[in-house]
Amino acid sequence: MSFRMYVPTRIIFGAGSLNKLSRQKMPGKKALVVISNGKSTKANGYLDRTLQALEQSGVETIVFDKIMANPLKSTIMEGGAFAKANGCDCIVALGGGSVIDAAKAISIMATNDGDLWDYVYGGTGKGQRIAANPLPIIAITTTAGTGSEVDAFSVISNEETNEKIGLGGDPRLFPKTAIVDPELMTSVPPRFTAYQGFDALFHSVECYISKSANLMSDMYALTAIENIGQYLARAVVNGSDLEAREHVAFANTLSGVVMTMCSLTSEHAIEHAMSAYHQDLPHGAGLLLISIPYFTHFVNQHVCDDRFIRMAQALGNADAADPMDFVTALAELKKACGVDDLNMSDFGIQKEEAAMLAQNARETMGALFKADRAPLSDEACAAIIEKAF
Repeated sequence: MSFRMYVPTRIIFGAGSLNKLSRQKMPGKKALVVISNGKSTKANGYLDRTLQALEQSGVETIVFDKIMANPLKSTIMEGGAFAKANGCDCIVALGGGSVIDAAKAISIMATNDGDLWDYVYGGTGKGQRIAANPLPIIAITTTAGTGSEVDAFSVISNEETNEKIGLGGDPRLFPKTAIVDPELMTSVPPRFTAYQGFDALFHSVECYISKSANLMSDMYALTAIENIGQYLARAVVNGSDLEAREHVAFANTLSGVVMTMCSLTSEHAIEHAMSAYHQDLPHGAGLLLISIPYFTHFVNQHVCDDRFIRMAQALGNADAADPMDFVTALAELKKACGVDDLNMSDFGIQKEEAAMLAQNARETMGALFKADRAPLSDEACAAIIEKAF
């Protein structure tokens, strides 16, 4: 029953919340505004609105627009140097999970020496403590997927070593303020709405079945699962359905909070290995690809039958009575969201990579394997990957 909870981020939630940015306490006088290398933030007017609000608050700005999906260490190092060179004393992250994750890593390198991997635990990381305070962050999320706007973690890929590792956990990396405005999410295409929604779902699902689950995390996780089960397909089918967008965004924020109280499981470690070797694999798509064989494996282990049944009920099957009902409900939600046709080959993943990916997952994010309720061997992990084909 015991738990620890510390979520110091001020959350401004609801449609139209971006309009409240200028009223928030600003953590600095010159902001590095971090956005993706795509066009949507600019084309939809979100960047202009953000810059205008910061100007109204007396904050000078400079834009760094080079963040890609699965952000790379080299880009983080460039962003940190750019922030230093321009005298930035805070960061405003405007975008999805990759942008917010990158902003946290940039905030470290803007004030600390060396290489980002000096501060990474796991894999080839050196595990050094972050000495100087990272730059404070305001996070404005334009997607509902990672919950990164309310946690202190950042996931970065090292292209030199094929490692994708979650770093952080330092309370100084919590964004000072999170703007969660579902209106900014109405422009996300259907397939990416699904990818992101399932990422949020799996955050809560994994936390609910992990060893470290507790009364508080269960409350957040189940509420998130219920909201995604009821509203995600609606948001995918009609991106302008603001009610659906609000509920999925709410679930996403809850899923971010739940990760501050307990651990994800090995599913995320496996996907990190997959996208470390396949840069163009969207994180949510990778999780979707392995989800059915992954959760079937643990259902068959009978590690927490009651929890799988409860999650099936949360996804909408009120009569669920068997742990496999969760896998069935998951498959039905995938179909309703139009993502039941994904194939590993769509992203260049080969079956022969299974053993390598299993080994990489454990070497880089072994702590998540320790959160599993039953040991997952490298052989069983590789078998899950193979069954996903």
